[in-house]
Amino acid sequence: MDLWINIIGTAAAICMICGYVPQAFHTIKTRQTDAIAMPTFIMLGLGSVFFVIQGAMTGNWPLFVTNLITTVASIIIVIIKLRNDHTRKKN
Repeated sequence: MDLWINIIGTAAAICMICGYVPQAFHTIKTRQTDAIAMPTFIMLGLGSVFFVIQGAMTGNWPLFVTNLITTVASIIIVIIKLRNDHTRKKN
């Protein structure tokens, strides 16, 4: 049973990282954020933060590391989105 739990957890970690990191790299490279829904990224980022806290509190380091990576990716995307939106409003 532990093997399947680890396999499922590893698959989840890979999916999460592969979902966030390419978007962060694309956003950094292109600075295009028009199609990004801010409420969605804020909620996903908060979810990642809570999983970081849970991982630290329970000693579940794969959960902690995976969500730390996705939290950083979310923060990068949100910062670029906020800057773009602010610049657009000024013009």
